[in-house]
Amino acid sequence: MHKLLVAAAAAVLLSVTAAFADPVGKYDVEGTNPGGGGRYSGTVSVERTGDTYKVVWVVGGTRYIGTGIGDKDFLAVSYRSGNETGLALYASSKDGWKGIWTYANGTKIGTERWTEQ
Repeated sequence: MHKLLVAAAAAVLLSVTAAFADPVGKYDVEGTNPGGGGRYSGTVSVERTGDTYKVVWVVGGTRYIGTGIGDKDFLAVSYRSGNETGLALYASSKDGWKGIWTYANGTKIGTERWTEQ
């Protein structure tokens, strides 16, 4: 039974890797901070780094750098800027990506939309 589960998991992973549709590109970003903390805008770029993605936001002069995993439907990103870390989850949309995010140890979420440049 264990071997069957391992084989099934490997088949799923291989099919996900083969089905990747890159979110690679440059986007304008608009979002809201967690807990109603205001709106922001900036840019975000996504580049492939092997099986993962490097995601770089520039918002208000601050760079946030993240590592993402995903496919044509979703992208999950762990990010860091200075001592701030967090997690974001995006779904593919008609003209880019839309998602939710939070800081590490956060209790509220923010929203974000990426529009292709």
